[in-house]
Amino acid sequence: MTERKAIIPAGMEAVYEKIRYAPAIKAGNTIYVSGQIGRDASMQLVEGREAQMVQAFENLKLVLDAAGASLSDVVDLTTFHTDMRDLPLFMQVRDRYLATHPRPAWTAVGAHMLGGTAGYIVEIKAVAILPG
Repeated sequence: MTERKAIIPAGMEAVYEKIRYAPAIKAGNTIYVSGQIGRDASMQLVEGREAQMVQAFENLKLVLDAAGASLSDVVDLTTFHTDMRDLPLFMQVRDRYLATHPRPAWTAVGAHMLGGTAGYIVEIKAVAILPG
């Protein structure tokens, strides 16, 4: 069986301790990142649509970095949106973060509510493969 390790970046300990899930699991050379939402290090909702999208990507980047990976290692992206009309803006933000080729596979899903609290508009889940 492949060894599994919880990835908990500094500042996300409350996620693991209070909400009881790992921000990511590293299994072999694969990193499975839990859905990242637009909340800051104090677990507060970031205001503004683009700002939330940016914060979700910054959180994704933080988790990947803690696992020894980067955004260029992402092979699969799943995003959840409370308003699919946000996709053009989301794609602009996404392309600032994921500019490598080939681009990862991507699935966008409409969702009624995210993060268990009203106000969150996007959640980003990813799979990354470490080189070697």
